[in-house]
Amino acid sequence: MAAKNEIKTIGVLTSGGDAPGMNAAIRAVVRRAVGKGLTAKGILKGYEGLINEEIVDMGARDVSDIIGKGGTILLSARCAEMRTEEGLQQAAATCKKHGIQGLVVIGGDGSFAGAQKLANLGINTIGIPGTIDLDIACTEYTIGFDTAVNTAMEAIDKVRDTSTSHERVSIIEVMGRNAGYIALWCGIASGAEDVLLPEKYDYDEQQIINHIIETRKKGKKHHIIINAEGIGHSQAMAKRIEAATGIGTRATILGHMQRGGSPTCKDRMYATIMGAYAVDLLLQGKTKRVVAYKNGEFVDFDINEALSMKKSLSEYEVELAKSLSYNYVMRD
Repeated sequence: MAAKNEIKTIGVLTSGGDAPGMNAAIRAVVRRAVGKGLTAKGILKGYEGLINEEIVDMGARDVSDIIGKGGTILLSARCAEMRTEEGLQQAAATCKKHGIQGLVVIGGDGSFAGAQKLANLGINTIGIPGTIDLDIACTEYTIGFDTAVNTAMEAIDKVRDTSTSHERVSIIEVMGRNAGYIALWCGIASGAEDVLLPEKYDYDEQQIINHIIETRKKGKKHHIIINAEGIGHSQAMAKRIEAATGIGTRATILGHMQRGGSPTCKDRMYATIMGAYAVDLLLQGKTKRVVAYKNGEFVDFDINEALSMKKSLSEYEVELAKSLSYNYVMRD
């Protein structure tokens, strides 16, 4: 779909939960735009800032030394007003008032839904997937996931050390909302004995208890359970497991530490490419698109198509996570 007017000014915002690498994407948008002779504007606090006209001019210097910083220099917020017609109209009016002909939205599915509606009101929009949850169906990569799983993996490794010292069971809860990608990756990468995924968990706690007892009989001095945020209730689970097994059980909820910290090289690199790609799409006269990484390439999808796609965990990876642990009790 062609943009109606020649793009001269591009706005960029971050919306929803922050993710390491968002600053790299912001930097790329601003510098790519400036390098192409365009004006770049930063919109503070996501859609809330767009509605309230919290907009600043941004040049190349304004994004210096941010590529390695976590969080988002533009700040982020969730905005209930964007779900109303009045809020949408105000956001579109702000874009027009400030001469923003192209808007780059960095966020998740909810952020893309806002971009979709703004596009229907005549604002040229491009979405960039920014979420640690990896739950956007059109792309194999989302900004922040790589950093989040590495942060969680390092924490799990440390908990394993103390869990072994005290011969305990440790339940470690990781983020991901209702998606199990962080839990699955961390479970495999840390060699966890059990991985509980929202998409697969049958709430058969007795099976976990039996597994703990069997591994202890085989001489294992610890038992690591990775529990996804979408299942939750780790503290209560720990109490039940300790009561059933007689083995000391502790719950650790990693929480928002997974969203913070300096982004990995991959998150810096991929976020940078996506930011520049978004500007290039706008300059090509495209709108209502989502930047994605698919089959080893950076591509783009129609936002309606992207939002309608469904995503599921790899059945092979799920089976692998279980088999590599359960084989421990099956063989001498």
